Amino acid sequence: MSEHIYKHINLTGSSKVSSDDAIRAAIARAAKSVRGMHWFEVVETRGQIEGGAVKYWQVTIRIAFTLED
Repeated sequence: MSEHIYKHINLTGSSKVSSDDAIRAAIARAAKSVRGMHWFEVVETRGQIEGGAVKYWQVTIRIAFTLED
């Protein structure tokens, strides 16, 4: 059984649609250059209010990926 060592990075995704969409956008963008991603956790969620409604979502996530040998 091999031991896993993880490195963490924080990313902030944004979306006009939803907080889930902001998370997916951040992960999709990271997937273009980060290999070995395994999990994420939500660190912070915030949004912009305009006219009494949510206008924009921003979600900061911590992504963990394994270090290569």
